[in-house]
Amino acid sequence: MRRRMRKISSQILLAQVVILTASMAFGFLLLTQTVRANLDRDFEARAAAIAQTVASVPMVQQCMVPGAAAACAGQLQEYATATMSSTGASYVVLIDMQGIRHSHPDPSLVGQRVSEPVMAADGQVHLGINSGSQGLTANARVPLFSPADVVIGEVSVGIQESSVSSELVRELPSYGLWFAVALLFGAVASWFVARRMKKRTFGLELDEIARLLQEREATLHGIREGVLALDPAGRISVVNDAARRLLNLPDAAAGRPLVEVVAAGELRDILIDPSVGVDELFVTSELCLVVNRMPVVLRGKPHGTVITLRDRTDLEGLARELDGQRSLTESLRAQQHEFTNRLHAIAGLLELDRPVDALSYLNELRGTSADFDESVRSRIAVPQIVGLLLGKAAEASERGVELVIAPDSHLDADARHVQALTTVLGNMIDNAFDALMPVAAPRFVEVRIVESPVAIEVSVADNGIGIPESERPQVFDRGFTTKRSAHSTHGGLGLALVMNAVTRIGGTVEVEVDGGTRFTVTLPTAVAAEVGG
Repeated sequence: MRRRMRKISSQILLAQVVILTASMAFGFLLLTQTVRANLDRDFEARAAAIAQTVASVPMVQQCMVPGAAAACAGQLQEYATATMSSTGASYVVLIDMQGIRHSHPDPSLVGQRVSEPVMAADGQVHLGINSGSQGLTANARVPLFSPADVVIGEVSVGIQESSVSSELVRELPSYGLWFAVALLFGAVASWFVARRMKKRTFGLELDEIARLLQEREATLHGIREGVLALDPAGRISVVNDAARRLLNLPDAAAGRPLVEVVAAGELRDILIDPSVGVDELFVTSELCLVVNRMPVVLRGKPHGTVITLRDRTDLEGLARELDGQRSLTESLRAQQHEFTNRLHAIAGLLELDRPVDALSYLNELRGTSADFDESVRSRIAVPQIVGLLLGKAAEASERGVELVIAPDSHLDADARHVQALTTVLGNMIDNAFDALMPVAAPRFVEVRIVESPVAIEVSVADNGIGIPESERPQVFDRGFTTKRSAHSTHGGLGLALVMNAVTRIGGTVEVEVDGGTRFTVTLPTAVAAEVGG
């Protein structure tokens, strides 16, 4: 029984029945008071009718004329007693203007003066509840006129309140029956309401709903992924702390339409686009987000959408570092392979007893490698950029690409935006290598880095087939790629990362296609900002 009463439907039904019962009892009490007041007025009116009838009797009028009472001794008392017997009145009292009683149910009071003044002396009928020698009565006092139409006294008639109570007791059962029917109807309606609410809560009980809410709050605010739930109208119904941080939402975002709290742009378009599915990648100037959008359907009806946001910024940074390590490993492997071949060539020349040719070959190898290293080190003073270019040179050698440094390149050791330069150079050189794979030899990539007092200009040019004009506006979009090479591993992220790194600093990116492709990046420095200000 206790377990059954814990059900939400039982609790709702019990609460509503208790409320209905209390309301009905209070209403029944008010109704009883109203009916009692109505009955009092009815009995007062009945007493007034009896009194007016008595006052209109000629014998009474004649006997109550001053000085005529002695001749009518006993007649008024007999008439009053007969009237009481025939009408059921508790008393019929005839009082003259001096307040002397000429009739009374208690004969000993006849001829005695009343304690209160003659109220009907004003010629009006007075009604009320009177407490006298006969107990509580519904009383009426009617003026008594002489044949000459002069007030000569009053007729006071009372009906016992016990008669009123008896009448009330006879009427209340019918009212109680109606109240019982209303209570039964309310209980049945409450039962249906409880069942409907049970369905609306999917059969969950109150403690289960409370536990689910606690678990939901703990889960939502405990996970690192952003969670955003939208109702069918596009309003935010659920949002956790991670989603607020990733989307820069205000604290009062819940309950507001998504289009109002998210700034217009590509991210908002992705969030509201119903065609977005699983693992949609979005890159901003600061974050790299993976967006998943899933519609919610309950019992065949749409109930909104759940959007999850996974922050891959740190992961993408690690991936770029891994790409750099992989590139370095590939470069070392390529160098080891190349050095092995060169050692085999030198060993062959020595076995053929041609030491002069072997020495000449060694000098040629040392000169070629040394020339490139010297060319880089003499122009670029930033160690990170030097290491990147030397690694890319080894990779270019393995791929059959000639990597050259423009003669006017120059970068001081205290250059700004080194991290951004590393991202820009690494991605643009990788894109150039991938673009050259379908091209026949000779294949070359030229890198130019020029530092001026106001900006750093970086350009990477290749002699590939270029970018079709129809695809040029999309090359910086995330996920877009024109690469068909098996060596390509970036899948449309490289140039998007370049654009984000450049725009974050306030720089520009230009694309030129003329017998190949040239990407030119301009990064403003602090001096440029001061000059411009």
